[in-house]
Amino acid sequence: FPYMVATYGGLTFLLPYFLFVLLIGASGVMEEFSLGRWGGAGPVGSFGKAMEDGGKSKKAGEVIGALPVIGSMGLAIGYSVVMGWIFKYAKMSITGEMFAMGQNMDNIVGTFSAAAPETKTLGEGISTMLQNGIFGIGNGFWIIVAIVVSVVIMALGVAGGIEKACKIMIPLLFGLFL
Repeated sequence: FPYMVATYGGLTFLLPYFLFVLLIGASGVMEEFSLGRWGGAGPVGSFGKAMEDGGKSKKAGEVIGALPVIGSMGLAIGYSVVMGWIFKYAKMSITGEMFAMGQNMDNIVGTFSAAAPETKTLGEGISTMLQNGIFGIGNGFWIIVAIVVSVVIMALGVAGGIEKACKIMIPLLFGLFL
């Protein structure tokens, strides 16, 4: 990312990007909180109620309200893959597998490509997975570990799960920086 930003505009890209993230993000969060409190429900129910109060179809509002839920699920799926990579590479660092690769670029590229194999089309990727099984390609085991960890943290709730996980993970992150 830093290389791409430097190559294609640097701050001329980042400044408007962060400005729009703040403006759109802040207004979106305020709208979502307000709509949720007014509707007394989640996105699906609140959008449905808003459409119904506006004389429109409640069902259409519920479909619109499902879009952010589906989008959030898509983001969660993407992040579970990234979490799987983090777990795998953390394990490799702790066990010394990462250090053992040394400076051999063929070995390094082969190791990282095995965690995220490239295919030209979605069909080719699905075919490769079906032929080799979920544990036969990529990072299947560690993605499942990431999903289980996420489900456990979320099941424990805000105080018992998310806050406790942050009390562990944030100091660990700063420790890794050091």
